[in-house]
Amino acid sequence: QSKFKLEQLPKTKRRLDSANSSAEPEQQPKKKQRLDSAGSSAEPSSSTSTSPTQPLMEFSYASASVEEFRFADKRVRLLTKKVKDLLPDGRCVIYWMSRDQRVQDNWALIHAQRLALRSRLPLCVAFNLVPKFLDATIRQFDFLLRGLEHVETECRRLDIDFRLLTGQPVDNLPRMVRDLSAAALVADFSPLRVPLNWANSVAAKLPTGVPMYQVDAHNIVPVWLASDKLEYAARTIRPKIHRYLGEYLTEFPRIERHPYRLPEADRAKPVNWKAARDSLEVNMSVLPVKWAEPGPVGASRTLAEFLQRRLRLFATGRNDPNVAALSNLSPWLHFGQISAQRCAFEAKKFRPSHKESVDAFIEESVVRRELADNFCLHNSNYDSLEGAYDWARETLQRHSRDARPYLYTRQELEEGRTHDRLWNAAQLQMVREAKMHGYLRMYWAKKILEWTESPAEALSISIYLNDKYNLDGRDPNGYVGCMWSICGVHDQGWGERAVFGKIRYMNYDGCKRKFDVEKFSTLYCGAGPAAGSSRPSTSKAGDKKQQSTLLKYLSKPKNKKR
Repeated sequence: QSKFKLEQLPKTKRRLDSANSSAEPEQQPKKKQRLDSAGSSAEPSSSTSTSPTQPLMEFSYASASVEEFRFADKRVRLLTKKVKDLLPDGRCVIYWMSRDQRVQDNWALIHAQRLALRSRLPLCVAFNLVPKFLDATIRQFDFLLRGLEHVETECRRLDIDFRLLTGQPVDNLPRMVRDLSAAALVADFSPLRVPLNWANSVAAKLPTGVPMYQVDAHNIVPVWLASDKLEYAARTIRPKIHRYLGEYLTEFPRIERHPYRLPEADRAKPVNWKAARDSLEVNMSVLPVKWAEPGPVGASRTLAEFLQRRLRLFATGRNDPNVAALSNLSPWLHFGQISAQRCAFEAKKFRPSHKESVDAFIEESVVRRELADNFCLHNSNYDSLEGAYDWARETLQRHSRDARPYLYTRQELEEGRTHDRLWNAAQLQMVREAKMHGYLRMYWAKKILEWTESPAEALSISIYLNDKYNLDGRDPNGYVGCMWSICGVHDQGWGERAVFGKIRYMNYDGCKRKFDVEKFSTLYCGAGPAAGSSRPSTSKAGDKKQQSTLLKYLSKPKNKKR
């Protein structure tokens, strides 16, 4: 286990130093890379908040180079079934970056560089920016674009060509392959419908003889290796994941300076990031947040803080929103700005001292995340009632006409105008901070089922709000979270009751038994009467002070495109 020491650095930096490692002297030293913003030409954003006590983390890398590293070929699958080998007279290898927006710790980019090095070809990275993606707003696109600025900077430092394409992937990627006479196209993997369709459409339109490889760089155990079918629950996929962890939870080789470059005339020009922002056609009223700094620096700081300060509390405190026990890594994991494999690899070093917490973190960050990818890959109805199990659809249908204790519209829910201060506080946390505590996400979604006219409406509203406000929205974890709460996915039938049928029930009193509900509610809603102490008779009632606070936030004038 590495011993970490926080060392005070001037002003805004505090470095997590591993100089006092407990490794034996005779061990071969491992390559290390410090993740910082040195050399970046990007100016600090006004929405970035850097604490002077935030640590940086140094990561160890395999001593073998990318070309020499023993790469697991089962991480890769071929999308062009009739073409396997690189185009003999190709002039470069292209990596189409999409879900995994990072340079280091990226198996897709590692595979692309291996191919390029073995064929002595230049290496290019392309990201295709679409003007609109589901219900993502400028909050999410700002995080994405500022993270990609770091990618461009690091690619240039490593003599890797980087270009930002705007428009539709099915048009842009085949054109880029033709224009650069690429020998191969490498893509990362997402199980969601839209990215899957993008990948298959691009593969079908590639020039004759050009192969397209897809690499699962998001999961530790590749989703197609872990299971070839829809898994029923965590208990069915867990042994399959753990069977391969010893083989796949390894160090990474470090992406190195690339020795082959495109001719000067073909090299990419610096990205015009303002023009990229101006090309967006998204909601500009949901503003970026300050607490989450996009890119590898913010990601490594958050991981370091979690391992050093909060991991020890994870096993016992992760279901209490008043305890700082969670990793807070979900925004960076969602955008692929940090690798889940890196997080698990570093966390395992703390197992001798925090075994229960590390095991719980591995369960959530590996098993549950990969279960979500499995569900979305093998169930194309992952965001609708049609994707629920038969027993769940039947019980929800049977109770669809049950009287609801309260009925709220989508607007009332979005504005936090319910009788339940805890629910309102969770909603307001999401609106303000682009995140919601994991335990409260379950309570939040289940109450939407209880307070809307039908299960279909409840599922639609929960996904809409999650995707609009949370940085980690539009993610397999988010869809599965809503489906678990409302449709019983990956769960079992429970005692039958009104509205819920056999779907697992959660209530306010149960939350009170787990944590100080009023403490959390007051943090976001101000002081007021406890929910349920005097229930109003209409759905429009609620604490005026908390309504005023949230309405003031939601009524801010729309921001101009930045």
